[in-house]
Amino acid sequence: MDRRIPATEPAVARHGETLLNDIEYRFRLMGQGPSPLSVDGRALGLALPRRAIALPELSAILMHPSCGYAARDAAWRLLVQRARTGDPAWRVGAVGVALPGLRFRAYLLAKLFSGDVQAAIVEYFLRALSTVDVAKPGVVGNLLSAAFSKARAELRDLEPASSGVPNHAPGAVLPPAPYGHPDLVLARAVPAGVITVQEAELIGATHLEEVSLTAYAERTGQPRWNLYKRRTAAVARLKAAIESGELSDPYDDVVNEATSTLVLDAPTARKRP
Repeated sequence: MDRRIPATEPAVARHGETLLNDIEYRFRLMGQGPSPLSVDGRALGLALPRRAIALPELSAILMHPSCGYAARDAAWRLLVQRARTGDPAWRVGAVGVALPGLRFRAYLLAKLFSGDVQAAIVEYFLRALSTVDVAKPGVVGNLLSAAFSKARAELRDLEPASSGVPNHAPGAVLPPAPYGHPDLVLARAVPAGVITVQEAELIGATHLEEVSLTAYAERTGQPRWNLYKRRTAAVARLKAAIESGELSDPYDDVVNEATSTLVLDAPTARKRP
């Protein structure tokens, strides 16, 4: 597949192993200067800071546990609408805001395949921006699920026929950025041996992306009861690891500082379970 897209957008064919880092660098630059790429928090409402919010700060806010689902969906509907105008800056911006989720899914793919997982996940995320139904809840989860499914199918097709075991491809993807977000907690849990890649995907889909266990069972062709038992056991191990400090996030203070305005503006905001 020819992955070439305009030079003003993420160069998905260049340096696959560092692609997400390249995008993050450009994304951070977009949030600096006198006129950073931003959204109007006052217009969005829903307990978001009532001022212009640069996209890197918006990303931190949307990941924070105090940010409710309604605010997250409102922000992502706006990001998708602006990306659909064709403006390369907004397409890069949407990828940048989604970087934590993209890193997590690239990490999972790299455990299974030896192909260019970062290029594949970014390619299909950009495509999903044009097709996702923004009227449905869980906009970013739907975007990431679509990108993950399409990237996984492509990478599976590109695997050598002789490959009968998962690839662990050292260096195929860099460790996830250390943000305090549930997706990234799952990503830290996999290399720590707390849960498997398959368990992380199961928990991510059915707990974070609001996919029903029945729908997930139908999608994967696995018995619902078996999935329920596997998820219950995996969640118990995950909870124990979190409570013991094994999966603690050393960057919690950074995230809390970045989202302090949100906390002050919305003291009663619903916390994510």
